[in-house]
Amino acid sequence: MQHEYNFDDYTPSDMAKRVEQASVRKASLNWLSLLMLAVLAGAFIALAAEFYTIVIFDSNISAGFTRLIGGFCFSLGLILVIVAGAELFTGNNLIIMGFASRVVSYKQVLRNWVFSFAGNLIGSISVVFLMFLTNIWSMKNFMLGAKIVQIAAEKTNLTFIEAFSRGILCNALVCLAVWLCFSARTVISKIAAIIFPITAFVASGFEHNIANMYFIPMGLLLKGNSNVMAALKAALPDLNTANLTVFGFLGNIFAVTIGNIVGGAIMVGVVYWMIIILPERIKKHEELADNHLHDEKNK
Repeated sequence: MQHEYNFDDYTPSDMAKRVEQASVRKASLNWLSLLMLAVLAGAFIALAAEFYTIVIFDSNISAGFTRLIGGFCFSLGLILVIVAGAELFTGNNLIIMGFASRVVSYKQVLRNWVFSFAGNLIGSISVVFLMFLTNIWSMKNFMLGAKIVQIAAEKTNLTFIEAFSRGILCNALVCLAVWLCFSARTVISKIAAIIFPITAFVASGFEHNIANMYFIPMGLLLKGNSNVMAALKAALPDLNTANLTVFGFLGNIFAVTIGNIVGGAIMVGVVYWMIIILPERIKKHEELADNHLHDEKNK
């Protein structure tokens, strides 16, 4: 039996079909596998958030270049999710393409989103507690911990509209990164497809709900440490930390999650479905209608 090898990347049409197939696989996962894979994804994103923080916290270079380096480091999270295999809520927003093609039901979409969201939260919070126990946040006279509290406070100080709009833009880029991965045939190609969109969203200051499941709870824990708060006050005396509470965390996650769904499911999933899959279905339907009409005339 002869095998045909192809090293060219998949075309957008092929990518859309691969997303449909992946949607069916994801929707068919049993609840335990889905939950465990989601826990892994949450932990992967949390590790990337920790990596980002430790790289940028004492940077003396320009803000833009610092964000660029931080975004590059944060790309680790989606690389682990895609290459190692895990269920990330934001990336799974693309399952909407399977729903639009009627190969996945709305109940399966909601089931996947609920379990992946819950598992991501468990994985992220687990890393928060592990990182707290490491005491690494006391680095450089607690300046690392101060940076974490600063990041968390700035996120909880966002208005609903700010968090929502940043969530839209964030997951548009995340889902574009996942979409580009469906064009790739090799691990190297997938990594290359991930790095630039993820670096762009982090450098731009957009909001990712699963990343915030690490940043804000970690900031909440460290807010209770007097040494961390003293270091923060010395560096940023005017920073408002009053909104860094459990309610502030929930408010941020609510707004950002809605934005993430709009950015990923609608701006990427639905748009590409309408551009690629819908015209193909209309063309196929017209061809079937023409063939049927031709057969009727020949009777």
